[in-house]
Amino acid sequence: MKIEIKTTVRRNSKTDNWLLKYRKNIFSQYGEDGVIEKIFSILPNLSKWCVEFGAWDGKHLSNTFLLLSQRGYSGVLIEADQDKFRALCQTYSGNKRVACINKMVTFDGQNILDNILSQTSLPKNFDLLSIDIDGNDFHVWKSVEYFKPKLVIIEFNNTIPNSIEFVQNADYSVNQGCSLLALDRLAKQKGYELLVVTDFNAFFIDAEYFPLFQITDNSLETVNCDQKHITHVFQLFDGTIVWEGNLNLLWHDINIKPEKMQVLPKYIRYFPDSKASWLRQILFYFYKKFYR
Repeated sequence: MKIEIKTTVRRNSKTDNWLLKYRKNIFSQYGEDGVIEKIFSILPNLSKWCVEFGAWDGKHLSNTFLLLSQRGYSGVLIEADQDKFRALCQTYSGNKRVACINKMVTFDGQNILDNILSQTSLPKNFDLLSIDIDGNDFHVWKSVEYFKPKLVIIEFNNTIPNSIEFVQNADYSVNQGCSLLALDRLAKQKGYELLVVTDFNAFFIDAEYFPLFQITDNSLETVNCDQKHITHVFQLFDGTIVWEGNLNLLWHDINIKPEKMQVLPKYIRYFPDSKASWLRQILFYFYKKFYR
């Protein structure tokens, strides 16, 4: 059985994904360093301030280290883990432009991002907010009401199709993430527009600056057209469940084995109107009765 997965992408004369050609990793993970640099070359009135959490050691797969170490930026870096925070402080030892904070950013209570940042010298409309906390990213961004960064880079779960709105429960013990559709709808409520997507990070720009990028179509189907992380599941007439696309649990490195993910055993898969043997029909009857 041959299956081909295609994605239809609308293009205009400037190509709505044109920012992707600037992808470049110096310290980032999926080319964010180069994309950020290009975006900042277009934005006016830069404050030269950035914020990142969880910041890890301030350098590992960081979206802000290039700015803070080589571009003269000031910043606020937040890390909850004690060992990583010690490494973070060591990375920026002697750099008075960087405030390192050892706190867990929450989506309610005293440690919401607005409260933490209000205790620093950060301007209200700073340049970049980078959110990567492996789960509650949506809820944390939703809780930000006072500060309005020009650019927000936020992690999403790119195994979830563009058509599905999924947000994990607001629970500090859960690490499931959210869909791009959920983030896009939240962004519009907060006055942002989707600019570009790397593998697992979405870039949202303050809507005031969106026209500067001459993007005529920032629909999810155009901006996030790469299907390589998505697992497609569908049914055949005989009850077979087909799994196509990504057949690997990405964060666990375990292969999905389609034959182990079936509802019906192979012998009793048949189209109900076909002339199946009486034995298959009896087996199906009892299987269905006890399965229910």
